[in-house]
Amino acid sequence: MTTEEFEELAAAAIKKLPKEFRGRLDNVVVLVKTAPTKTQCRRFGPGLLGLYEGIPLSERGTFYSGAMPDKITLFKDNLEQGARDAAAVAARIRHTLLHEIAHHFGMDDDELIEKGLY
Repeated sequence: MTTEEFEELAAAAIKKLPKEFRGRLDNVVVLVKTAPTKTQCRRFGPGLLGLYEGIPLSERGTFYSGAMPDKITLFKDNLEQGARDAAAVAARIRHTLLHEIAHHFGMDDDELIEKGLY
């Protein structure tokens, strides 16, 4: 799969997110990288699918402003690994996006399950 095709799947996954999530992602950028850096691999493991970097909404104080956008990075090679087809890659992208966006909201996987999003 080309990077462009992968990015199209990621964009489609973002458009399909629940409104409660999409409406609160105005200062979040989603990037696609081929693979995690060596530092990221050492810290999180070589199979890292996605990474949220930023300050979760639940930890921001009243004086939080002017900050750089939070960042969610999707790691293309790891997300494609073991996927049978584009539909399987799309499903992995969606799951990973939800997981990383949950970090942005200060949520965990259990809360996503409770909301029926996993």
